[in-house]
Amino acid sequence: MRILVLGGTVFLSHAVAVEALARGHRVSCLARGVSGSVPAGARLLVADRDSPGALAAAVGGESFDAVVDVATMSLPWVSEALAALAGAVAHWTFISSINVYADKATPGQGVDAPLLSPYVSSAGAATPAVDPDLYGAAKVASENAVLSALGERAFVVRAGLLVGPGDPHDRFGYWPARFSRGGRAIVPDALDQPLQYLDVRDLAAWVVSAAERGLGGVFDGAGPRRTLGEVLRGIASAVGGSVGEASADVPGVGGLPPDVPGVGGLPREASAVGGLPGEAEPDAPEPDAPEPDAPEPGGPAVGGPEGGAPALELVAASPSALLDAGVTPWAGPRSLPLWLPPTHHGFLSRDTSPALAAGLTARPLAASASDALAYERSLGLDRPRRAGLSAADEADLLTRLT
Repeated sequence: MRILVLGGTVFLSHAVAVEALARGHRVSCLARGVSGSVPAGARLLVADRDSPGALAAAVGGESFDAVVDVATMSLPWVSEALAALAGAVAHWTFISSINVYADKATPGQGVDAPLLSPYVSSAGAATPAVDPDLYGAAKVASENAVLSALGERAFVVRAGLLVGPGDPHDRFGYWPARFSRGGRAIVPDALDQPLQYLDVRDLAAWVVSAAERGLGGVFDGAGPRRTLGEVLRGIASAVGGSVGEASADVPGVGGLPPDVPGVGGLPREASAVGGLPGEAEPDAPEPDAPEPDAPEPGGPAVGGPEGGAPALELVAASPSALLDAGVTPWAGPRSLPLWLPPTHHGFLSRDTSPALAAGLTARPLAASASDALAYERSLGLDRPRRAGLSAADEADLLTRLT
């Protein structure tokens, strides 16, 4: 197949290009060429989609069997691509986001849940982190344009939290990096919080398979439904270390208050640097099943921390105490990544059974965690991070909260 990836230089779009090349397809990537490189074997078509007419000029009337678009917040980008290419393409993937949903709190919803009102103007200077609802509304408008132009040829994926090699957000990777050092690690005392993630390579594999099969429709692109505690314990097992658990001696253990400031919605997940090609491993667990190697509290020690590091102890601190100490949920400096208030649990507990029935598969947590740690090491475990606690901040919190 001749596949055009609108992007191809970072994260998801790069992983899609890698996967398509591994399957023998001819891949072209349309990008500015400044955020990263296209994978070896792909052809780069240089264009800045902020410049009207640039995409059509770069494509030059060429036809493709499939298009994959990861456009973030720009309906004009999507509309121009459709005008130039939709009439002569057999399959079109549009990567949308779970930010399109109006109800952020209710777990278990599917693709028929109410959406935000579409935002059809230019998004201007707004960004997903500043105004997630605007981001979601722009995605709704783009979805509508794609579905109107392509009909059954459109494959719309509302991506959730994506993880894996090349992840630019520093959220998931914080935990394997931190746990690999051993010692007392602060975690939020919200371990029953729902959590869904998907390895970017598994989403990329599904996107390429959908193009090969001509699969159409609208799906939530998220992995099996788990809990935050299950994921953190599984990561701890995967990166090695004796795992113990304790609670910080602070009041207020329980859920995050519903009126936490600054958590308007999830920032974009499908931003897009490359993953290795590969389908889910054959021993992947069934959806909703716990990882077979995730230790239970008080269970036996597993593995060993790297470089003679001390045994790992997970110290659970109450959400209210963390907030009082200036620790924020989800992302950003001085944060505990992946932790969200109950007002946003619906984002992390989608009904993805239609996607799983349509061929989406998820590799084991241990594989994603180990690969995330390898990527973290390549960047430097002590580097400044976009999300998480510095070693100094965590040491200060342990002194104050325990």
